[in-house]
Amino acid sequence: MLSKKILITGAAGFIGSYLLGYLNSKGYEDIIIADDFSDEDKWFNFDSKKFTDKIEREELFDWLEQNDPPIDFVFHLGARTDTTEFDYSIHEKLNVEYSKKIWNYCVAKNIPLVYASSAATYGAGEFGYKDDHDIVEKLQPLNPYGVSKNEFDKWLLNQTKESSSFWTGLKFFNVYGPNEYHKARMTSMIFHGYNQIKKTGKIKLFKSHRPDFKDGEQLRDFIYVEDVAKVCYWLMKAMVNGQWTMDKNGLYNLGTGKARSFNDLANATFTAMNKESIIEYIDMPEDIRDKYQYFTEADMAKLREAGYAEEFYSLENGVSDYVTNFLSKKKFY
Repeated sequence: MLSKKILITGAAGFIGSYLLGYLNSKGYEDIIIADDFSDEDKWFNFDSKKFTDKIEREELFDWLEQNDPPIDFVFHLGARTDTTEFDYSIHEKLNVEYSKKIWNYCVAKNIPLVYASSAATYGAGEFGYKDDHDIVEKLQPLNPYGVSKNEFDKWLLNQTKESSSFWTGLKFFNVYGPNEYHKARMTSMIFHGYNQIKKTGKIKLFKSHRPDFKDGEQLRDFIYVEDVAKVCYWLMKAMVNGQWTMDKNGLYNLGTGKARSFNDLANATFTAMNKESIIEYIDMPEDIRDKYQYFTEADMAKLREAGYAEEFYSLENGVSDYVTNFLSKKKFY
């Protein structure tokens, strides 16, 4: 089993580099990593990990054609994830067109695929947060990033009728955890909160600009990156070991199934740092005010029915592990 050759795109990024380390911990080292490696801030995410080939994102498909490696599994986690980037052409190139090339490669080679979709596809939640395929065409994402993710989901669902490959698209909810140091404005609120507490002794949260939510009571489904890696690993094992069937192919939510408030998140961060909670509420920037999700909560029934049985980290336990074992030590996974 440990001889499997794996390709990870986005391997220098937050989730991709964590998954690379997680697979290393399970004994997998025959791994091809692909990404834009020009950002030096990302080097610490992968430089101590084990892999066989490091390929620049734009060179990947030429490299695959020239070398024709015997790949057994693909994790496609590479994407432009900045929700404040409003130039759709950037998202279209990296999140839609590039993903189509990955899909076509996997189909041609009959390689199982797990790729990153996003809860951003659900928009304001007009159609709920259930990972049914029949609502994908109706969804109205709030930003170009979410639109691009949903466009690829829609495209792929129209391709799969003639495909015999195993695949899943994981709709990541609010993922947090180690290896996000490079993400600047797009880091998790735990990361921002930890550094705010160290500097000022308090955390700043966005005020609510809706009367149905109190300040700091906006609700999100926060999932620890360790759980994301566990689900990815479980899917790979199921697909390559004959435990997956074609009828299980599809889009799957990946959250905890329990929405928690930003106040809860802030308090968990203070607790992990052994500090008294002091929260200040500030106006939300106008450029994201109309694009903001006030509530997300993953319906996790589909993944459970597919066979995933492990419990997810609670918000308190995940934040505690992240703060204590990584942020406080400036440590990477």
